[in-house]
Order: sequence, then C-alpha cells, then structure tokens
Amino acid sequence: MAANKGKVLEDLTWKEAEKALTPQTIVVIPLGAAAKEHGPHLKLKNDFLMAEYLKKRVIKKANVVIAPTLNYGFYPAFLDYPGSTHLRLETARDMVVDICKSLAQHGPKKFYVINTGVSTLKSLAPAAELLAKEGITLHYTNILKAMEPVEKAVLKQEGGTHADEGETSMMLVMAPESVDMKKAQKDYHPGDGPLSRTKKEGTTFSASGIWGDATLASKAKVLVEALVKSIMTDIQNLENLR
Repeated sequence: MAANKGKVLEDLTWKEAEKALTPQTIVVIPLGAAAKEHGPHLKLKNDFLMAEYLKKRVIKKANVVIAPTLNYGFYPAFLDYPGSTHLRLETARDMVVDICKSLAQHGPKKFYVINTGVSTLKSLAPAAELLAKEGITLHYTNILKAMEPVEKAVLKQEGGTHADEGETSMMLVMAPESVDMKKAQKDYHPGDGPLSRTKKEGTTFSASGIWGDATLASKAKVLVEALVKSIMTDIQNLENLR
C-alpha cells in the first residue's frame, strides 16, 4: 500500500505538528454533518461519512495536513426531521475562523474546507472574508458547481439535490454499507425554502426527507471521481497562489 503524501493532524504530537505546520503548508478541514437527515435510506451521519472518504482520498494525493473533521455546521433546512442538528450562521462561521486562526499562528496561511454541504456555503463565505482581513486564505468546495456538469450527463431524475439519485449513487461507492436501497423513494416536489414533512407555505414538501429520486441510484464511480478531481484541482490552485 502506497504511503500517504499528507499528514493527519490529530495523529501527531505537538512537536511533530510544529514541524508540519509551516508557512507553505495547506491545512485541509473536512466538514460533514454527523446528525442531519438524509431520508429513510441513508444515515444521519451521511455527510460525515462522505467527508471522511474524501479526506482519505486527498491525503493519498496531496502533501497537506488534514485537521479533524467538523461534524456540525450551518444546516437550517432539515430541522423538521428528528435527529438533525444546526448551528447558527455566526457560530458555524466563527468555528471555522477560530480553527484557522489557531493553526495560522504557527505558520500556515492557506486553508481548504472539504465541504460536503450546500447551506454551509453561506457560513464559509463570510468566514473566508474575515480571515482574508488577517492575511489568511480560505477556499472551500462548492459541491453544486463541482458536480453540475457530470450530474447533467449521468442523472436521470427530474430534479433534486438531497438524498437523491446523485447523493445516493455516490454513497453506494463511498460507504455502501450505509445505504438501504429497499427504503429508497422518489420524493420530489419543486419548491423553495427548507424541507418540511408537512405542506407549509415557504417550505419544500418532502414527507421522506428526500428531495429527488433515490430509487434511480446506482453505483456511479464517475460522480465520485469528478468530485475528487474538483477538490484536488481546488487544492492545487490554492497551492499555486502567491
């Protein structure tokens, strides 16, 4: 088995961390909810599993330091479903800012968040703005932008972005033991606003918590590889920044 190019911060001593955290180091922070609904067929920890998978792919390919995975974040759209957790935007923003500033004082000035969510973009953008004022660069995955071209070519569902054909197909590759296709459903009602188990004004109705057609999912490595490639390109671009 080939050795990892990168290092896992939590596995180091502080003496080892001191050597690893240089001004040239890129610190990667995985972000994935460990308690967020993903329909009846995927676990609450779905995004956490995705972040952990992507972390392992990145560390094999990139000379980076991987910080501990963040398993809470800004997820306001799922609170109607038991087990889902959510941090206020300011809390989610400041958590990332404080982590980056803590590590930056010992050298690193470039950070990348492996972002597995969509709503999290709303907290990561202001975090990047605050850090930039202190000479710290933060970039992050925009999963919708990264996946849009390949999803248009591969997916058959009429619409959806959550626990849907695309996400379920990726999980069949990343963590197949976490998927119960017998419970997969089609649950797609066009709308704006957070998902809701009941029909309410200003929300998107989904009795199951799925938004899309999970029944169409299949083991699609092309989706996973497209996401990994996009993340690696982001990290390379960050490395090339002067």
